[in-house]
Amino acid sequence: MDNLNFNLSRRAFLSNSSKAGLALSLGGTAILSACAGDAKGDSQAILATSFTQTPLAFDFSALEPHIDAMTMEIHYTKHAAGYARNLEAAISEENVDTNKPLEEVLGKISQYSTKMRNNGGGHYNHELFWKIMTPDAAERPEGALAAAINESFGSFETFAEQFETAAKTRFGSGWAWLVVGEDKKLAVGSTPNQDNPLMDISDFKGTPLLGLDVWEHAYYLHYQNRRADYVSAFWNIINWKTVAERFAAASM
Repeated sequence: MDNLNFNLSRRAFLSNSSKAGLALSLGGTAILSACAGDAKGDSQAILATSFTQTPLAFDFSALEPHIDAMTMEIHYTKHAAGYARNLEAAISEENVDTNKPLEEVLGKISQYSTKMRNNGGGHYNHELFWKIMTPDAAERPEGALAAAINESFGSFETFAEQFETAAKTRFGSGWAWLVVGEDKKLAVGSTPNQDNPLMDISDFKGTPLLGLDVWEHAYYLHYQNRRADYVSAFWNIINWKTVAERFAAASM
């Protein structure tokens, strides 16, 4: 082991040992509380969204043939980037504390301007959208998320049908969502424009696990007016691992 790794390992060992000693001195309850706190912190990190645009985890062409490269490039570099830039301006104008996650602003969006609502929502929605897509998609979820879907909807097929209906019937532009509600149960719904279920002004509320952009710019180059075909193709690129991680965090 080289000196750098040795020193890092030694510091980590001493730090962990000190924490363990303190917990033991306070008793078993302290140990459980510390573990619960760490888990809660991890879950909050999974669900937190920054105020700046993050890089894509895949190439623009990676989702073909389901989403074509040109659509992805325009969507990410023009539409989503525009929301991020406009959000930055709104933050400056309204003195928003960016040390807190964007989710906190969205939860009180009625206290902010229309500019903050549109661009904060647009940025959040797209940041989630990029994360829940992958070129290496599994056919369907497994484990706790699969069990929760079966419990809430009866079957994966019923869930998929309800989600597709929410996406296909959203009038004009908007998003379809799978969320965890305050009751810790799953629900499907949709929101208009760049609204989302975190917003206090939304009729449909919950913690988003999965979101599908049904604005025309998300699909029109390839699918033209065939939104239904785009919605059906979405099942081929869902990152169920990320959705499952969000479900676990939101369910704590």
